[in-house]
Amino acid sequence: MYSIKEAFYSLQGEGAHAGRPALFCRFTGCNLWSGQEKTRATSDCQFCDTDFIGTDGQHGGKFTTAHELCEHIDALWPAGQHHKYVVFTGGEPALQLDDALIEEMKAHGYTIAIETNGTLPLPHGIDWICVSPKTTKPLKVTQGNELKLVFPQDHLAPSLFEALAFDHFYLQPMDQSHLSESQIPLVNSQEATLNFCLSHPQWRLSLQTHKMLNID
Repeated sequence: MYSIKEAFYSLQGEGAHAGRPALFCRFTGCNLWSGQEKTRATSDCQFCDTDFIGTDGQHGGKFTTAHELCEHIDALWPAGQHHKYVVFTGGEPALQLDDALIEEMKAHGYTIAIETNGTLPLPHGIDWICVSPKTTKPLKVTQGNELKLVFPQDHLAPSLFEALAFDHFYLQPMDQSHLSESQIPLVNSQEATLNFCLSHPQWRLSLQTHKMLNID
């Protein structure tokens, strides 16, 4: 059984594939936060800006088999168009993404990407691995294509990850629009990120361009 908060076709807004057309499949649930505001302050991840509770989002629902889910989201890809690309995200997609679903998506011609917090092992067959650390818990995924760190996080310095085997290292300014000083100390995250990248050129700036363009 797969529980999907939402699925939609849009442009990738962040990181190395920013601007690329993609299907997004957002799984419900996360291992670092319940998604409920009352538990934010005591969770491992306190700044999440995503609703991943339930199955009531656009094209969300529960799906019994990998084939059923694959058919559901494949129907959202433009008819007759190639270069199929799907991004599994969450919440934490590693809680649900499995070999069966990867096999189905591959059979339908998809390049498969995942955006994960890296604390859970991943199934084989994923083409693009983006790890976004959110906790001091040890990472289970220590190599991949892209490490994208939301910045700044007091408990997670970029230096903790610089020796890991990733192709690209991105810093992304923390979106604080949904937070208050009572929840987390607010800073000028854009300025802090710019300054850090300029002084540490291993890191590149990642912006949430989908929010700037007001798209999903």
